[in-house]
Amino acid sequence: MKRFLITLVIALAGGALFTLIHSPLPWLLGPMVFAFLGTRLQKKIKPLWPGYLRNTALIIIGYSIGLSFTVQTLKEMGQQLPNMILLTVLLLLLSALIAYGVSKLSGLPFPTVLMGSIPGGLSQMIIIAEDTRGIDLTVVTFLQVSRLMMIIFCVPLLVFSPLFGSTHSAVTEAAEAVPQWGDLFPGILLFAAVCVIAGYYGNKIRFPSAYLLGPMFATAALHLSGVHGPALPSACLDVAQLLIGTYVGLLLRPETLTRKVRVVCLAILSGAVLILGALGLSALLTRLHGVSAATAFLAMAPGGMDQMGIMAKEIDANIAVVSCYQLFRTWFIFFAVPPLLKLAFKRWMPAKGPGRDEVHGEV
Repeated sequence: MKRFLITLVIALAGGALFTLIHSPLPWLLGPMVFAFLGTRLQKKIKPLWPGYLRNTALIIIGYSIGLSFTVQTLKEMGQQLPNMILLTVLLLLLSALIAYGVSKLSGLPFPTVLMGSIPGGLSQMIIIAEDTRGIDLTVVTFLQVSRLMMIIFCVPLLVFSPLFGSTHSAVTEAAEAVPQWGDLFPGILLFAAVCVIAGYYGNKIRFPSAYLLGPMFATAALHLSGVHGPALPSACLDVAQLLIGTYVGLLLRPETLTRKVRVVCLAILSGAVLILGALGLSALLTRLHGVSAATAFLAMAPGGMDQMGIMAKEIDANIAVVSCYQLFRTWFIFFAVPPLLKLAFKRWMPAKGPGRDEVHGEV
């Protein structure tokens, strides 16, 4: 309990400070930065952040995203399916090229760098890496988390900049329209039960991103059937951001790496190139389907659907379009990429791969 409370206080301090400096997504970025720095500046701190807290946050975000799905959204998703395939393949090809360059410059095995560079969501890629012989899980985790941290920092700064026409005043107006806690009951009780059950059993059957996608699909199904769920207060989403931000901040352990300086520099450079590539693809999506620049960028940003969903809600972007593209890429990577990687790795991997490094510690 003491370790958990210390971690919580550090995360709350980060959120409060980032709120004071008017940072975008303060309760996501603040806890993430403070959780990462606090445990390294004070070596005696052994952080503890139970995984069920992160799963709780994913359920909250899944519910919020599920409310945005309508019949019109499903029709639009069907119409955009060819573009989803095209843009997803282009983004993955860009990731593979970046991985090849990082592998050559760093001397790390290409399969390991490729696993760390594919923007499939942190949890999905770690699961795939764990199931692949000869992959250095420490490097994969570092590359994935460092890319995710760059995206969580850079994407809000870009989205809230004049480049996309989003302003803090627009966000404030959207936040003021969110209902208060008293407006949740009794409607939220049914959705809460359904979301928890969907996340729990989805995880039991190893459904990808079960605690996010299970509640999202369950909420969308109820919503489309005519059962309307209440919107969540902004404070509830702030709590979800804190739970995820702290979790991500504790995942990054650069001290376990070899060739630290070179790998860190290459990870930052590759993340920047990937973000620029996503900007280019988002411009193409805007031309193809006429969605707003901010919506297109969040749809193509190589981050997780939970983080992109939070940002889309903050700037009042088209959450359904963002979720559809992020969801399609997640499913494509989870179901189509592993068999393709196994075929490709037969060329690069030795017959008996080296033992994997394990990432120890509690988050």
